[in-house]
Amino acid sequence: MKLSASEFKNSNHKCLTLLGMSGVGKTHLAKLLNHQHKYFHYSGDYRIGAEYLNDKILDNIKNHVRQNKWLKNLLDNESINIQNNITFDNLSSVSAFLGKVGNPELDGTPIDTFIHRQTMHLNAETKAMLDVPQFIQKAKAQGFNHFINDAGGSLCELDDEQVYQTLADSTVILYIRASKTNEIALIKRAQTHPKPLYYRVDFLEQQLDIYLQKNQLIYVAQIDPNEFVRWVFPRLLEHRKPKYEAIAKKYGYTIDSEDLCQCKSADEVFELIYGAMN
Repeated sequence: MKLSASEFKNSNHKCLTLLGMSGVGKTHLAKLLNHQHKYFHYSGDYRIGAEYLNDKILDNIKNHVRQNKWLKNLLDNESINIQNNITFDNLSSVSAFLGKVGNPELDGTPIDTFIHRQTMHLNAETKAMLDVPQFIQKAKAQGFNHFINDAGGSLCELDDEQVYQTLADSTVILYIRASKTNEIALIKRAQTHPKPLYYRVDFLEQQLDIYLQKNQLIYVAQIDPNEFVRWVFPRLLEHRKPKYEAIAKKYGYTIDSEDLCQCKSADEVFELIYGAMN
């Protein structure tokens, strides 16, 4: 929702959606606000993994377990049980399900399976974001005056005006724009710790074609999964930046990650947000 600084400051029910790449300070902001005020913390990624992809995640794990005959027998006769112990701080099961495209012998995911899982993640994230108004009401019923929607970095990839309008109608959308220093840090992290990511299918197919030609490869199955993530991440970052900007311009407000990093209290965060609203 579009509010003036005074309207937001005087609101008894502050609801925020945090927009931006993973690593720009969304969790830092949420923790600062929670330390001083009573906020309901809604994690889009947690909702995806715990609700909409939970069964698929478990099926995938069980399929891997069944490749070992000894474990397969224990699983099939219900001697062992597998659970998805996802938490706000540990979303590894979602990442493992998404996987990294490339050579199966290097733990890569075949292209058809990879695209199918990307599509499932897209649908799950759309549903998780459309759930936000419902969870705001639940939060109020539980005594929470304020609400934070800690959205995933791929929110800008949904390209769904219904989702963005729903979030704008029920929350203040706050884009945390990565500074140049922050961007360098994000790229460095992707180089040292390449992790599974969400890509729009058209973007993915375009980048795979470029990568194959650049490395004189013929098939996606020849790609080193980690090397592709290292190579594609800076391109993904540049691809997402104008998407974030467009959402913030139409529906919300923008603050800089470097300014947020300097904040040591909830009051300082609020002053930063008020400044963006003026």
